Amino acid sequence: MTRCVFIIDRALPPGLVANTAAALSMTLGKLRPELVGCDLQDADGVGHPGITSIVMPILVSDADGLRALRRNAAEREAEGLGVIGMTDVAQRAKSYDDYSRRLAATRQEELRYLGLCLHGPAALVRSLTGSLPLLK
Repeated sequence: MTRCVFIIDRALPPGLVANTAAALSMTLGKLRPELVGCDLQDADGVGHPGITSIVMPILVSDADGLRALRRNAAEREAEGLGVIGMTDVAQRAKSYDDYSRRLAATRQEELRYLGLCLHGPAALVRSLTGSLPLLK
């Protein structure tokens, strides 16, 4: 069974929380297209593109917690865990080319994670995120 969670820095303002979750969702949809349901129609025949077919809670942590979680999650990728990160470098970039240049010049320990998306075996995802609170 697949589980997916988003973990966002609780210090972010609401707009950046939404932006971070949206950016992570775009990448998740690219990596795991099977998580998006088929297109549907309502009773009037109006089409509705497929949306997520699984529950995706949004949890919160602080900056240090996100850094530690990213490090711990990286150690579990061989077990089938997928890890997507949204960093301050991405948030400040003016274009994807700018992001590419900035990221290439930034060491891992210098990155500040605004949010993470973890996806994979449910027990594995829960083992890393089970103690984190929901975004309220």
